[in-house]
Amino acid sequence: MILVRNVFQLKFGQSRDAVAAWKEGLAIAERAGVPRGRWRLLTDLAGPDFYTLVLEGTYDSLADFEQQGQRIMTDAAWRAWYPKAAALCEGGHREILTIVD
Repeated sequence: MILVRNVFQLKFGQSRDAVAAWKEGLAIAERAGVPRGRWRLLTDLAGPDFYTLVLEGTYDSLADFEQQGQRIMTDAAWRAWYPKAAALCEGGHREILTIVD
């Protein structure tokens, strides 16, 4: 199993709007066939980078991650929604980790 962490650096003061936007995006993803239980949203309490939002999801494999990504990226509702979330961000990065039991 793998864990994918999409770490977004938000624009100053945009945490509340970004969380609302990502909740909307997760609902769109669920309607597109991505199981809701795979994802969770995290926001920073403290740290070197304020206004950080993490979208964390689990997958059975890298192939599963790729298939889910293709499913969501071709969904018209997702493609229409995504610029709304992107406008709240200054940047970000992705971490892909193996879950060790």
